[in-house]
Amino acid sequence: MNLGGSNYSFWARVQGRYRRTSARFLSQRPMKFHLDRPIVSFTFDDFPRSALHLGGAILKRYHAAGTYYASLGLMGQETPTGNMFVPQDLQILLREGHELGCHTFDHCHPWETSPRDFEASLLANRRALAELLPQTLFRSMSYPLSIPTARNKRIAGRYFDCCRGRGDFSNVGTADLNFLASYFLERKLGGPEAALKAIAKNRQQRGWLIFSTHDIGDDPTPYGWTPGYFETVVRAAAESGARILPVIQAWDLLCSAPYAETAKQSRPTLFREI
Repeated sequence: MNLGGSNYSFWARVQGRYRRTSARFLSQRPMKFHLDRPIVSFTFDDFPRSALHLGGAILKRYHAAGTYYASLGLMGQETPTGNMFVPQDLQILLREGHELGCHTFDHCHPWETSPRDFEASLLANRRALAELLPQTLFRSMSYPLSIPTARNKRIAGRYFDCCRGRGDFSNVGTADLNFLASYFLERKLGGPEAALKAIAKNRQQRGWLIFSTHDIGDDPTPYGWTPGYFETVVRAAAESGARILPVIQAWDLLCSAPYAETAKQSRPTLFREI
C-alpha cells in the first residue's frame, strides 16, 4: 500500500515537472527589454468582489491600479474563491483605472481542455464582453487553474498582447509574452515574508514582478489573502521605487522606446478579431 502511494507520488512529481517545463519553454513569444527602474503588477484571478472592493481600495491608497482577470461565465456566482463580480463592478473597475483581463468564459483548465474548446472559451468571453461593454477589449489574459499545454499557450498568444502564467520569479531581461511569470499570494502559502524578498530581488534586478491572488478578506479562502498581508506587500512595492502598473500598462511601457528591443514582434495578429 505504501509502495503504491510512493509510486503515485513519484509519477505526480514527474508529471508536474513535465508540465512546468513544457509551459515555460514551448510555444514562446519572447520579448527582450531593459528597465531603468523595476515594475510591479498586482493581479486578481476569477475576480471575486472582495478583490475589487477591498484589494482595489488598498491599491488606490498607494495611487496604484491592478488587473482583474474575469471569466464572464462565472459572473454573479458563488465559487471556491468567493462571491464573483456583478455587472456594476465592471463599471467601477474601469472607472478606477484598473485593467479588465480575460480568464476564459468557462474558467476552463488549460492543460485538460482541448485546443478547440479552449479557443472557443476565449472567444465566448470576448463576445460576452462586447455585449456588456462594447467599447472595452481584453488585451491580456491569465490561465485558470493550471499551466497550459503548448498548443493552448500558442492559441492564447494569437489573441492577446500578453498572457500571465505562474513561476514565482520576476520577468528579467526577457519576457515570454505567452507565459509571463507570476508570484502567487495565497493564504495556503503563508505570510508576506517571501513576497517581500521577491520585491527586494526585483528591485536589484530591475525586472517586472507580477503578483497574483484571488479574494481579499479577513477570513480569505485558501486562494486569497488578508487585507493586512496584501497592504504590507503593496506598501513594500511602492517603497522599493517600482512603478506599480496593471499588466497591460506595463506591457505598453516595455514596448515603448527605449525599453523594448523586439517590440515589433510581440503584437498578436488576431488582436482585434472577435
